[in-house]
Amino acid sequence: MFSIVIPSWNNLPHLKLAVESLLRNSSAEHEIIVHLNEGSDGSLEWVKAQGIRYTHTDKNVGVCMSVNHLMAQTSHEWVLYMNDDMVAAPGWDTAFVHALKTCDTDLALFFGTLIQPVTGGHPDIIKCNFGETPATFDEAAFLRDYLQAARGDKEGMAMQPTLVHKKWWAILGGYSLEFSPGMSSDDDLLMKFWVAGCRNFRMVGASRFYHFGMASTGRITHNQGGHIFTMKWGITQREFYRNYISSLRNKDGGNTPENPHNAVRPTWLGKLRRVRYALKRNYPLDGIEAWDPAPGQGYWGKG
Repeated sequence: MFSIVIPSWNNLPHLKLAVESLLRNSSAEHEIIVHLNEGSDGSLEWVKAQGIRYTHTDKNVGVCMSVNHLMAQTSHEWVLYMNDDMVAAPGWDTAFVHALKTCDTDLALFFGTLIQPVTGGHPDIIKCNFGETPATFDEAAFLRDYLQAARGDKEGMAMQPTLVHKKWWAILGGYSLEFSPGMSSDDDLLMKFWVAGCRNFRMVGASRFYHFGMASTGRITHNQGGHIFTMKWGITQREFYRNYISSLRNKDGGNTPENPHNAVRPTWLGKLRRVRYALKRNYPLDGIEAWDPAPGQGYWGKG
């Protein structure tokens, strides 16, 4: 069984659909834990009524802190992190189990295959419109056609939902809080896994999820994730995907001593960007809203 962690920020219709899909379309009774940011839309009352394990903060603390805290609450070794605006298709978990059996290490990241109304230009997202909101979601069509587009497993790719061993999440520090509320935190996490020696970044073709998209990210002030990533690692995110992650599809699997991408090496573009961002004097906190709790009030509520 897996532990499943879901951060949510006042998205009750999406959250209901996500949890219900997991309960209906899973082959086992997985552990589900939700973190509620604010929860002022009735989602706090709903999780209580459903008996779902949860944590809660009175304000939105962002995805980085939410997921890190949820990970610490989990019981199983393998943890799936998914967004609240995703719907799990039948077979999502058995496909992950099969992928785990074919991998000889727990230093690995596995990703689901997304189906979306729009792809955003990502070639590995399946474009199929089963509805753009929970109210218009066509569940019958989704259950009938979610496997219509053929997709096999693919190494060297990454997207959520993400299946990770919680040992490595703890060792590598999970989501880095300098990326709060969360833009580019995923790419930073991938880089930390790369530096630790991970060469298993696999998109699992048969593990499918419908994704409405932008349910929360469209409502927040974005941090300058691309700037922070470059300042931290010395390369741009595009360079990381083009020169590092994509090298896993080479014959050597990105893991031979001769491969120059085994370690992170600052590039000329990265160095120039660092100078540019430093001169702009807006690194790294522009757009990040800190929450300073009142005296006697902690971040984490009951749950």
